[in-house]
Amino acid sequence: MLAAYATRVGGDEPLANLEVGERPRPEPTAGWALLRTEAVSLNHHDLWTLKGVGAPPQGLPRILGCDVAGRVEAYGPDTPPTLPPGSSAVAHAVITCGSCDSCLGPDETSCRHFALLSEGPYEGTLAEYCLVPASNLFPIPVGLSAPEAACLPTAYLTAYRMLFTKARLRPGATVLVQGAGGGLATAAQALALAAGLRVLVSSRSEEKRQRALARGAHQVMAPGRETVSAVMDLTGGEGVDAVIESVGEPTWATSLRSLRRGGAVVVAGATGGADPPADLRRVFWRQLQILGSTMGTRAEFRALLRFTEAGGIHPVIDQIVPLAEALAAFAKLESGSAVGKLVIASS
Repeated sequence: MLAAYATRVGGDEPLANLEVGERPRPEPTAGWALLRTEAVSLNHHDLWTLKGVGAPPQGLPRILGCDVAGRVEAYGPDTPPTLPPGSSAVAHAVITCGSCDSCLGPDETSCRHFALLSEGPYEGTLAEYCLVPASNLFPIPVGLSAPEAACLPTAYLTAYRMLFTKARLRPGATVLVQGAGGGLATAAQALALAAGLRVLVSSRSEEKRQRALARGAHQVMAPGRETVSAVMDLTGGEGVDAVIESVGEPTWATSLRSLRRGGAVVVAGATGGADPPADLRRVFWRQLQILGSTMGTRAEFRALLRFTEAGGIHPVIDQIVPLAEALAAFAKLESGSAVGKLVIASS
């Protein structure tokens, strides 16, 4: 089967570590399901793997990708079907042990064996066929295509958890989304608007700011001091209830200065740098909350799928690229020029 995989990691040219070629078709073992892949969305996680950052795969070559939508092909031995074979499905990308205190409690994302598809011993989804835990299969929301559904497991689930579990935002609250074009930023904007939040968006790109406005943002602004000034003007000098932060160093000071007293900055990435000044005086004096967030639980994923269907939300897709041309999609992801998600179609 055709697949996109890492042959090595690290080095000066991470994209040179990616190859597209033939790999053996997998066979499901007990507890797992085989999917005929239809669409896979790319994430910065895939770039980090090529760069050798984060949780490394155990053994190379390793098929990349953690988001997938497709059709259920088969189940492993003694595995009760989650969905009938032939069903359209989207897969939750998180794998946990299922037996520790965290897994048996309300939040399995704290499992010590937490992993995503394509991490540790698990192959990824950028192939014509892939394996996923049978319990991670869910029906695709009504009205969504396979490419749209494939955008949900990482970017949209992460945004959902950031907005509603971590920041606990409710209708009428005001949120600042740092960034206007990336998959997480466009997901956060869409979900926040559907939930009745007041959405402010910052971006260095005038084109991306205008596109955010066209998607319903209440206000857009350039980053830096202009953002803080605009936020204070718009909120009567109080600041926003929460900031969705995934950029890091370039936007961190702005995020802290834009918060109301007691507000929360929720962090799910650091694409622009991971070591900004902490500004601890501001944190303790204004009693700010700094909340880390990664992916989400199965229950949150189920809730996201229902919310997406009920709200008629359609993920923003920049481009759909054939699997054979995966390198071009990775290059565009690395450039930062995409608006929304980049999706690889395998059929």
